[in-house]
Amino acid sequence: MAKTTKKTTASVEDKLKALHQLQVIDTEVDKIRIIRGELPLEIEDLEDLMEGLNTRLEKFNEELITINSNITANKNTVELATDAIEKYEKQLKNIKNNREFTSLTKEVEFQNLEVQIAEKNKIQNQANVLHKTEIINACTAQITEKQEELKIKQSELDEIIKETEKEEVALMKDSVKAEKVIDERLLNAYKRIRSKVSNGLAVVSVERDACGGCFSQIPPQRQLDIQMHKKVIVCEHCGRIMVDSNIFEEQEA
Repeated sequence: MAKTTKKTTASVEDKLKALHQLQVIDTEVDKIRIIRGELPLEIEDLEDLMEGLNTRLEKFNEELITINSNITANKNTVELATDAIEKYEKQLKNIKNNREFTSLTKEVEFQNLEVQIAEKNKIQNQANVLHKTEIINACTAQITEKQEELKIKQSELDEIIKETEKEEVALMKDSVKAEKVIDERLLNAYKRIRSKVSNGLAVVSVERDACGGCFSQIPPQRQLDIQMHKKVIVCEHCGRIMVDSNIFEEQEA
């Protein structure tokens, strides 16, 4: 309740001064964040890339396990088929009739075919192992490279944050104090304008009879209204909130 009363009872001039102060503070915060540059985004991109690479590596390792399991299955097939061939060949030495000979001969042929297929599959799977291992090694090397890059960038960002954190915290406290004087509607308008302009300037002064934001000429009567500090006036061209240079001098005093 106390905060609402303060915003309601503040004069337009007080609100304009608070808006200008808020703009000065936010501009300083913007400068600090510019110093950080693209590092936070670069770090976020690297972390996303690392997550993707680790997911791929996990998938490749699972595929390698499957291929090795297939090689083991191929070996088992060859061993079982070989044992069966030996058994059938022994039985062929003791055949009693042509039907039995034909049956055993077909079994031997079938088991030989099983051996050929299993050996062929084993060779293909062994080639797949080499190929998959190369991919895994390349992926692992890329992860190591990106981890080192991430470590360097994170260290750079931590150092910048360490140097600017105290100043930014102090500015944010001042920002909260300034916001208390401004009613919610006007504060929302200020933030909306800031989000739309490239330089973040939502509050500008009249410079040489022109808007300090878009440099459009301001009519004399409108300049007089701005100097009176009786109402909030925005530029008809860019929509920025306008104040006169006296606001700056009064606040500095």
